[in-house]
Amino acid sequence: MKNSYTPESAMAIMAHPDDIEFSCVGALARWARAGARISYVLCTSGDVGIDEPGMTRQLATEIREAESQAAAEIAGAAEIIFLREPDGLLQPTLDLRRRLVREIRRFRPEVVVTGDPTIVWAGSDYINHPDHRAAASAALDAVFPAAGQPHLFEELAAEGFCAHKPRKVFVTAWEHGDVFVDISSTIEIKIAALRAHKSQMKDWDPEEMIRKWGTEYAAGKEMEYAEAYRVVTLEDDESWEKRKNKGEGN
Repeated sequence: MKNSYTPESAMAIMAHPDDIEFSCVGALARWARAGARISYVLCTSGDVGIDEPGMTRQLATEIREAESQAAAEIAGAAEIIFLREPDGLLQPTLDLRRRLVREIRRFRPEVVVTGDPTIVWAGSDYINHPDHRAAASAALDAVFPAAGQPHLFEELAAEGFCAHKPRKVFVTAWEHGDVFVDISSTIEIKIAALRAHKSQMKDWDPEEMIRKWGTEYAAGKEMEYAEAYRVVTLEDDESWEKRKNKGEGN
């Protein structure tokens, strides 16, 4: 199904710098261009992701956070939050869930975008990173039911972060998608944002691969490039509008 829905706000929750750019920045940039507020939340800063002589985790953190900031600016994101959990050791703990609930209640997104925690085998040449699965699991558990339950993490209300249930969840779906977002107008932004991660790209240019993926997702759907998702709607149109009118939505 082709999807032309544009939320007023969206929060992407992923494990590492560059995860958003590889997976969902085409849709996020499209929404940003239409006026949506966009927030990035990265669980780790990719501090073990630069394998070079003399590299330290602190220096890698600084490099990768700067690259992420640059990529977010290219896409039009309003903010980027680094939780700085340990790279390569991420776990979907209650503490991480609480931290994500805090960010969801603070930003109050209409849509949360995250990965699919069930994907382990990703083709014949890749095993989905355990951090990706952990971040996705924690994100989904934070979205529902925790973020919208006022009696869960009640201490957050004292900080001013009251319960908020997002309207929809977009799960990046790789080959299992059934909802496709047209990113023909933002494919160049996606490529440019991914190139901003210079420590990861090195001498490799991702353009050919990104265009190939986008073309494959768009095949037969009257669009040039697409991203694939599975979408869960937690609030129907009528309920969401009632909440907005009461000041409980965005």
